[in-house]
Amino acid sequence: MGSWYYPRFPPSVPRPVTGGLKARSKRGSIGEQWWSQRFIQVLEETGNAARLQRGKRYARMGQVTGIRITGGEVRAAVQGSAAKPYSVTIRLRPFTDDTWNQVFDRMAAQAIFAAQLLAGVVPHEIEKVFEEAGASLFPASGKDIQTECTCPDWENPCKHIAAVYYLLAERFDEDPFLIFALRGRSRDEVTAALRERRTSEPDPATADRATPSVDRFWQGDDTLAGFGIDITGDVSTEGAALKTLGDSPFKIRDRNLSAILAPAYPAAREYARKIARIPDRSEPGEEPAADPSPCRENRQDSGQRAGR
Repeated sequence: MGSWYYPRFPPSVPRPVTGGLKARSKRGSIGEQWWSQRFIQVLEETGNAARLQRGKRYARMGQVTGIRITGGEVRAAVQGSAAKPYSVTIRLRPFTDDTWNQVFDRMAAQAIFAAQLLAGVVPHEIEKVFEEAGASLFPASGKDIQTECTCPDWENPCKHIAAVYYLLAERFDEDPFLIFALRGRSRDEVTAALRERRTSEPDPATADRATPSVDRFWQGDDTLAGFGIDITGDVSTEGAALKTLGDSPFKIRDRNLSAILAPAYPAAREYARKIARIPDRSEPGEEPAADPSPCRENRQDSGQRAGR
């Protein structure tokens, strides 16, 4: 009974490269943001540890001579020991339209998702959103990711593919929307889908039961554009909206957003009053002392209050 034979190649020394793409990380892990580290983590859990480490060295040495990301495909050239660089192709399995619609519906239901993504941050809870839609944002198995390399190594990933993985993680640091692009939706498509769901008109059949404006406080829309504030009013009404609404429908790092916002109200009032040179009403008749650098002082004060 025959058996497969996989040739073992002796360690090779790659040809030096001038002007190659080098990983910013010089030691330790590669990828600064949690989503980049998560991408590498799932690959390291399923790949050949030795070849992945060689790939990391290749990434730091600058052996990758070019990377191009088009749609859901990554193409790269990696200089190995041969005269001609090897061609690497990486594809993630794209999600179906139905899966994406489920993901967008769930993401749009929480304003914090759209806000963080537009700020270039991937929410930690996003993996759960994809799981609820029956998918995995990061490659969960070999079926989720397809790779090709023109080198003679049968192992997958080989060190050339691995090198591209690590540099790709650093690209995710700079642009988290690339993760979605590799799954079939570009930055513009993601933001358009979220905006459409967040600003869609209510169903006429239920228009008579329209949500009161106070209940839409936590919905991210354009209704706050150009609003005015009164910094001379009674401080007893400060934060009245938060007191009326109670807890917000979402949290940031296990803290309710209402609790995080509460210290911002008095800090913002004090900062605005000082800039406007409005005296403190708690001490009638007294003008505030001149401050040569009010902006800097209040920025520090606001930062301390917000951190409490």
